[in-house]
Amino acid sequence: MNATPLFAQLINLFAAVILLLSFSMLAQRRVIQLINLFALQGFTLFLSTLVVAVNTGQSHLYWSAGLTLALKAMLLPWILHRLVRQLQVKSEVEPLVNIPTTMLIGIVLVMISFNVALPISQLSSAIARGTLGIALAVVMLAFLMMITRRKAITQVVGFLSMENGLFLAATSATYGMPMVVELGIALDVLVGVIILGVFFFQIRDQFDSLDIHHMERLKDN
Repeated sequence: MNATPLFAQLINLFAAVILLLSFSMLAQRRVIQLINLFALQGFTLFLSTLVVAVNTGQSHLYWSAGLTLALKAMLLPWILHRLVRQLQVKSEVEPLVNIPTTMLIGIVLVMISFNVALPISQLSSAIARGTLGIALAVVMLAFLMMITRRKAITQVVGFLSMENGLFLAATSATYGMPMVVELGIALDVLVGVIILGVFFFQIRDQFDSLDIHHMERLKDN
């Protein structure tokens, strides 16, 4: 199905915003602002999915958009904000690699993602296939954020952002996944965040810090 110029421009616009938010998250040092950027990324993903749903008329995409809004733009950010307050996490995040170097690595990953996704997107007939490269870039940037952050909670945000990129890729290539699969993934993500929240408290109680490098002490035990 071909998209009208307006719908195609909106889809590309929202995908570009999601990518820019990924770069902003990669450069962000404050935990609270990082969570807010994740919520904004989830809301932009909701708008992108809604545009695809309106243009294609596929009902399951409306459910996907609603689930994205409720879970990724509202519930998960609220849970993360609550964890930050209860754990009294400091505002500043100490990255393993300095921000300028991380951003340069991110640019290289984006270039690689577009080159890898180009032949794949040409095989898709979806109206949002042009955003497949952006979706892969979002996944790679989220993975980079998980690697270059010390705090456990920032790595969880990186994991959730990676899931956003995968969802964008599914929408770009195949108009999303079956609703049963999406509900199962959403439930897994929600339960995973709750379990990780309990894990955060255990790390803090054991090491008086959320820096995962303190867990290396366990190797000597």
